[in-house]
Amino acid sequence: MSTTDTFLPAQVPSKFRQFYVLTKPRVVQLIVFCALIGMVLAVPGVPSLADLQRGLVACVGIWLVAGAAAAFNCLVEQGIDARMKRTAMRATAQGQISNWLTLTFSAVLCTIGSVILYRWVNPLTMWLTFATFVGYAVVYTVILKPLTPQNIVIGGASGAMPPVLGWAAMTASVGPEALILFLIIFLWTPPHFWALALYRVEDYRKAGLPMLPVTHGNEFTRLQIFLYTLVLFPACLMPFVFQMSGWLYLIAATGLSFGFSWYGFKLWRNYSDALARKTFRFSLIHLSALFAALLVDHYLI
Repeated sequence: MSTTDTFLPAQVPSKFRQFYVLTKPRVVQLIVFCALIGMVLAVPGVPSLADLQRGLVACVGIWLVAGAAAAFNCLVEQGIDARMKRTAMRATAQGQISNWLTLTFSAVLCTIGSVILYRWVNPLTMWLTFATFVGYAVVYTVILKPLTPQNIVIGGASGAMPPVLGWAAMTASVGPEALILFLIIFLWTPPHFWALALYRVEDYRKAGLPMLPVTHGNEFTRLQIFLYTLVLFPACLMPFVFQMSGWLYLIAATGLSFGFSWYGFKLWRNYSDALARKTFRFSLIHLSALFAALLVDHYLI
């Protein structure tokens, strides 16, 4: 009794954590946060209790489906993950969780999340969220990522969907405002991800993935990062231009976008792994702070 009973409790939290890590919680948190911004902007003024309840339920459903997509991604890429330092410790890469169990876990999360969205939010949100699952888990992971260096550009459409999902959850429609938020994330994704790929280039080379620094080299990738930050700059100002926000957001968006472009310029002109890491980290700050400013500004105008 002492051997079995003392062993099992120690293992249960570890196994739970392995499954939790498969959902890529930090990525999913950003997804849900961006979806929440779409929900808030879709509701004029202070939300009602019914709005708050619908938003909470929608966040749960989106979190579950996004977690399912992440787990499926880990399943498909377990061989690649095992060859990369950044992902080698994942349970799927080490064979600690079987393929069948991972697939079941992903299917259960996706099913529960989809039912929640269909039953307690609206069918449009469920179908858009499921399409995002297919876009990321199948189109991007299975088809685009191993075939083209433009994988993150085309596949970025799935990652840009959260604000659209949030907007649809509250309005059962997709307005132009949601598409502006989609555009911002769509243009933000390549410079964000390529900054990471620059200092992880050897990992991607060993894994056999045709990421842009592998296929086109360091200098070309740095130029693309800088150009994308320049294109992203005016896109980040569109919420103000289309009267979705006020001056607070404009000031924040201008400062953050200038900062991202400055990092892109410095990276283009004088590369170092340390600067690439700083650029990647700032890209996360850029998007989070940008949407946070949009959230605060919404209740001030």
